[in-house]
Amino acid sequence: MKTEFLRRVAIVAIVALTMSLPAAAQKKGDMAAGGNLLFGTTSGYSNLGIGAKFLYNVTDPIRLAGEFDYFLKKNYVNFWDFSVYGHYLFPIGDKIAVYPEVGLGVVGVTASSVSIMGIKVGGGTDTKFALSLGGGVDYPLTSNLTLNGGLRFKTITDGWFNIFAGIAYKF
Repeated sequence: MKTEFLRRVAIVAIVALTMSLPAAAQKKGDMAAGGNLLFGTTSGYSNLGIGAKFLYNVTDPIRLAGEFDYFLKKNYVNFWDFSVYGHYLFPIGDKIAVYPEVGLGVVGVTASSVSIMGIKVGGGTDTKFALSLGGGVDYPLTSNLTLNGGLRFKTITDGWFNIFAGIAYKF
């Protein structure tokens, strides 16, 4: 129930933001690399993660982002996520840019086998494809360093929400 409500709020916010802002130019060919701190949650489970990303402006407002996120081991389970996202950047004023995003990725989950009273329980690995919808904001600190953050919904199990904050270096 909580997951469904959060998903609907995120989708409405992204659509409203997309429709209310005028499109403006970004720099085609800009590239950046950086990292993220993440908090992921679904019904009954939440975890922290770290990630690495590469960003490339294909056209002025359209950017592709490749990201690898690794969520720390918790309750004998850890997982990773490799996704590619498309962003459409909307500048707000001189500094801030907001973007809706859509992505496609592969998620891998590994559960460690546990021995309880001499009985082996669990263990194994699984991978799945996931579709992602979300949005974010970029705020440049300098001409080469940008802070960013956002929210994503991924189609895994009941739905997986990521809240992320990161930094990227433009080169």
